[in-house]
Parts: sequence; structure tokens; C-alpha cells
Amino acid sequence: MKLGILANPEKYSIKDPLQQVLHWCDENGHTVFLSSAFADSVAGISFNDTVKLMTSEEKCVVEADFIIAIGGDGTMLHAARYVKHSNAPVLGINTGRLGFMANVQPNQITEALTDLAEGQFEIEERAMLHAATKDGDEFNALNEFLFTKKDTSSMVSLRADYDGTLLNRFWADGLLISTPTGSTAYNLSAGGPIVMPGTPVMIVTPINPHTLTTRPLVLPSDKKLVIEVEERPDHILFSSDGRMFDKAITTVEIQKSRLSIGLVMLKNQTYFETLRNKLMWGLDNRRGRDGQSDD
Repeated sequence: MKLGILANPEKYSIKDPLQQVLHWCDENGHTVFLSSAFADSVAGISFNDTVKLMTSEEKCVVEADFIIAIGGDGTMLHAARYVKHSNAPVLGINTGRLGFMANVQPNQITEALTDLAEGQFEIEERAMLHAATKDGDEFNALNEFLFTKKDTSSMVSLRADYDGTLLNRFWADGLLISTPTGSTAYNLSAGGPIVMPGTPVMIVTPINPHTLTTRPLVLPSDKKLVIEVEERPDHILFSSDGRMFDKAITTVEIQKSRLSIGLVMLKNQTYFETLRNKLMWGLDNRRGRDGQSDD
């Protein structure tokens, strides 16, 4: 088995999990691919003969059967930028705070890698959204696209058309267009709904809208959503999975991408279990964790 490792070397919390992965691979005869820049940046880690150094993270992804992303959801989004053009599924080891997409905790690494080697897992395809600007720039997002104000206290003014028909005009602090995967990220904080991955939809969520009747909306993702900036395009920022686009935009067309990434789901892992464990979904302090009485 060939594993490519992606992580942020500046995060001290990755060192112990990384050492565990390297030790397990050495003991079990599996190959690890690391970028040379990453290896040079990690202090205090010993690399053995199972480690193959590559010139870039892209090369690691090309060579690997599976990608091991060590970190939080930010690391998972970083990994998605590379694996979206490959067939390598991603196993996330959580060393961050929430780690909604990274389901493996550091104390589960040995068990998780053993299950991976023995084929005790499923691949969950996570759809992405595609955006294209009027000038021909293109983006793919695993979580969301964001329109927000730039260095100003004024609200953004946006027109949204869906499948050739006016949807609404939004006057708000911002507007999120999220995937089901991103529904538990910024979208959830902004008051949007939780949507189960695999549902073929996109979520339109205004951020602090000026009118109380403007609520989040769930739309089929196979039709085109067009967002047009109606006032001062130079005062609006557009971002894809947290990465800011440095040009003023006027029109963006959004719909389901042809690209996706595969997340490794190990045995006994379910989306609803993740909701309960990570978000304390349904927790009632007067009762047990799952809503059952302690009496």
C-alpha cells in the first residue's frame, strides 16, 4: 500500500500522529510519499527507508493509493485541491479542533491504518461546486463559495438568477453558496441547514440579511445559479473554500462540478454519529448523550 501524507508542518500537533503513521508503515512494509519541502520543515522526525521524498505534494498524490491528511478541516480542504483530479481517496486524522471531515482521532491511528490495509472501509464521494466568472476564471469548492464585503461597513447587493429565472436580490453582509459537505461549516454558523452529503443540492445562505424574510434556500445543483454584483464590484470579495480571489468580479455562474473527492469512511463510522459526536447534535443535558434518560 502506498500512502501520500499531506499536513501543515507549522502545526506542532501533527508530529506525534505523523510519527505514528511512519512507524506503522515501517513495521508493516508500506511506502510513504512526502514532499521534500515538508520533510525539511518537520523537526524531530526520523525518516526511514519506507519514506520516498517527492518534489511536490502533487507528485505525492499521483504516486499514492491513499492520501493521509493530518490536521483539521483546513488540511482536508488543502488536500482536496490536489486530489480532486486523482482517484486517491483521503483518510483524515484529526489534530485540530472540530475536524468534521477528519474522522480519525490520534489514539485510533493504528486501528484505522490496519482497517485501511485490510479493506475494511467504504469510499464516500463528496461532490464539489464549480464557479466560473465572466472573465473566464474557474474554481471548484468542496465547502463553499463566499461573497462578502471588503473594507467597508456597507452591505453587499447581489442579484441571484436560478435556471434563467430571478431568484432574489440579496442585501446582506454576505452570501454563501455551500455544498452538503460545507453545510456544517460556515453555512451552519450563518444559520443554514445541515444537509447530508450525497444529496445533489447547493445551499444559498445570506449572512445577516437586511430583511428578516430572506432565509436560506436549498436548490438542485444540476441547474445553473448566476450571482451578479449590482453595486460596487470592487467592494466585494469572492472566495472559494476560504481562498480569496484578488480580482473584482461582476458575474459568477455556479453549479455542480464534474469533480469530486473520495473520503475514507472506516467501519462503524456514520454521518449521523459524526453529527452527534462532533456537533453534540441532539444533546440534552437533562438526559444522557443520545437523549436517553439516565434514570
